[in-house]
Amino acid sequence: MAQQLIVVTGASTGMGASAARELARRGFHVLAGVRRDPDAFRAPGIEPVLLDITEPGQVAALAARVADDPRELHAVVNNAGIQVNAPVEALPMAEWRRVFEVNLFGHIAVTQALLPALLRSRGRVVNISSVGGKAAMPTYGAYAGAKFALEAVSDSLRREVEPLGVRVVVVEPGGVRTEMAARGVATANRLATGMTPEQDARYGRLVQAINSLMSSGTESGLTADAAARVIAKAVMARKPRTRYTIGRDAALITRLTRVLPDRALDRVIAAGVRRHYPAATA
Repeated sequence: MAQQLIVVTGASTGMGASAARELARRGFHVLAGVRRDPDAFRAPGIEPVLLDITEPGQVAALAARVADDPRELHAVVNNAGIQVNAPVEALPMAEWRRVFEVNLFGHIAVTQALLPALLRSRGRVVNISSVGGKAAMPTYGAYAGAKFALEAVSDSLRREVEPLGVRVVVVEPGGVRTEMAARGVATANRLATGMTPEQDARYGRLVQAINSLMSSGTESGLTADAAARVIAKAVMARKPRTRYTIGRDAALITRLTRVLPDRALDRVIAAGVRRHYPAATA
């Protein structure tokens, strides 16, 4: 494994940073993608690389770095992502496009750039999706939409390249204790200030409830290090499953989406959100 490379995108903090450390500990040389130099961290087996997955020049530089290395590329872990929550009606189109650029198109760009190396090494693509790629909560339209799309792209890619020796794996985390949820709440609150009075009357309490639910789910979730061990399993398993969940909440919700009709799932989700609604004001 010391002679094999792994690329991890979004490795500044959270699951990405933990996955980079875990994979380096297991003997890989990890190219850890960070968006800014101050976010770079160095440790044995970890080499930070400047990588904004929405910047074609930086993606091309990553591909060149891999091509110039005599070691094989074992896997790319597409982990970079942002969380943006707002009602469908109230989310500006620029934000919709930004979410899809980061959470979907950037992953496709990195995968396209590194597929020649993965085909040579018979490596694998590990796409970090979300339980939101299976069940779309209220205000999660953009985030879940990109994750649903990533799930579909992963299925299509798997059926294209597994006959050529490249494995494609999806990892679906539930609540994980990282900075992402806190940033998501801050973004949701910022976007809520841009709602019209009519939209605020319709959705204001819902946004507050989702923020509370998001925070509580994160606080009770797994650590980033525990999530990293699941990612490492997806990277290293000799015969990996097509999908891995992280956390009991993700395992439960993905099962429910397979067995419940839409209306029943609507009621389950509504009941979970209802417990977090703020008290109505006079």
